[in-house]
Amino acid sequence: MAISEGTKYSPAVMALHWLIFAGVIANWRIAEAAEHAATQAEGSAIMGNHFAIGVLLFVAVVVRFALRATRGIPAPQSGHAGWERTLAKAVHYIFYALLLIMPLAGWFAMSKYGAPINVWGLFALPPLPVAADPEGAKAIFEQHATAGKAMLILIVVHVLGTLKHTVLDKDGNLFRMLPFGTAKP
Repeated sequence: MAISEGTKYSPAVMALHWLIFAGVIANWRIAEAAEHAATQAEGSAIMGNHFAIGVLLFVAVVVRFALRATRGIPAPQSGHAGWERTLAKAVHYIFYALLLIMPLAGWFAMSKYGAPINVWGLFALPPLPVAADPEGAKAIFEQHATAGKAMLILIVVHVLGTLKHTVLDKDGNLFRMLPFGTAKP
């Protein structure tokens, strides 16, 4: 992968980063709301938004990968310890894996119900050609929920790392992903 010049990500990557973050948090809250809905019908209606956002998150992550492949990423900051670089890479790789696998798992599970995924009436993803298996779909959704909890834990680790670099190290690491401020090389 090519490394881009400078210490900041491109504005497009910055926008995708924050859009994906907002989408993940919104999807978590939507799933929680659906789980606590008064009726199953209300919960299903709420989950329609969860599925639609999941489709958009998948597309945003694919676009982010394409930008990463074509534009590269800034070089790591020189002042970071080896363990910090390793942890940061691991967290990011797990983020990317979950952001790709979770929407696909949701689509696969919905397909086991024989149901399409409607994206706010704009278009629908048809069910994949898999055998009907409601029990299998439930098991996949349970794993999906567990992966969602792992995602939330990773977000906390990511935010704590950012706070460490911003408040304690004062290395400007946060500003690599913001259009203002200065990050150290």
